Amino acid sequence: MKIERLTIPDVMLITPKVFEDSRGFFMETWNYREYSNNGLDQMFLQDNHSKSKFGTLRGLHYQIKNTQSKLVRVTLGTIFDVAVDLRKSSPFFGKWTSSMLSSDNSQQLWIPAGFAHGFLVLSESAEIQYKCTDYYDPTAERCIAWNDPDLAIEWPLSQPPLLSEKDKNGGLFREAEVFE
Repeated sequence: MKIERLTIPDVMLITPKVFEDSRGFFMETWNYREYSNNGLDQMFLQDNHSKSKFGTLRGLHYQIKNTQSKLVRVTLGTIFDVAVDLRKSSPFFGKWTSSMLSSDNSQQLWIPAGFAHGFLVLSESAEIQYKCTDYYDPTAERCIAWNDPDLAIEWPLSQPPLLSEKDKNGGLFREAEVFE
């Protein structure tokens, strides 16, 4: 596998080895020993799978307790995936980084605890699967507005995004609960 540290070095783009032939392909999407040898010594407690249609924007979500590190991949379609650093002690506090994830490039995005996460679907539809290091806790979930002016995320929008009620009501970054 190839690991690339993004503009916020704790966020990593992982390109697994894909073995293709006339029948299709095979790849390992998680192997504890291999990932641990590359600095991702994690135990995952929950796997999630979502499907969204073109123009759907989900996020920016995080949990203030039971914080979740996430290993995100796309199994159908293409997304613009974003991680925002919410760690006050980080030199990257309030900064964001992004990557295009798709079923064609087979890449994964490692988003550590202490980050908000969001994505925009760029294909007709997209299926996203992600492994989490802690359980979902709705009482600890927080949402920052996807279009927060202080974050100024450059979403590749071709039309207004499709948003859930929760995402329509996301709070401002400057008022968000963050991490030390």
